[in-house]
Amino acid sequence: MVESSKETTPQRNKPPLAACKKCSVLSEQNQRASPKDFVQLLPLEICLKIFSQLDIQSLCNAAMTCQSWNRTLESCDHLWKHHCLVVKAVCQREVDGDRGNGYSWKVTLLRNYWKSKVKHGWLSGRYSNIHSRSALLEKSMYPMDVDTWGEILEAELER
Repeated sequence: MVESSKETTPQRNKPPLAACKKCSVLSEQNQRASPKDFVQLLPLEICLKIFSQLDIQSLCNAAMTCQSWNRTLESCDHLWKHHCLVVKAVCQREVDGDRGNGYSWKVTLLRNYWKSKVKHGWLSGRYSNIHSRSALLEKSMYPMDVDTWGEILEAELER
């Protein structure tokens, strides 16, 4: 029975696995399956396909579900890259800086996600006609550097 669980499909049929740095280790860990953990029960490529369909919030929640899921998501940086590229549309300088400093896609996403939401709101003019501080939502503020506030000010001046 142990040998049948070690059978795998040819490597050429597993493109998502090639993108993971630690997939061989994860495959071995998946063979010691817990009956309640689909990540340990299903082939890794199926788990990655499932995780790749999640939105940012769901992916972050999945990473906090259990150690098995966290290990899988930590080792497969490509799962975070798509979401990070969406954030990069608003925070290109910040994402490029983080990637240049060697941060993973996951860490880059976590460092810039809320900043991109707040920055997008400011740049789109959502807060252009605020008459008092109390009219600003709590989530409309986020620590941003001088260059980011400069971009926001330029956008306001152009309106």
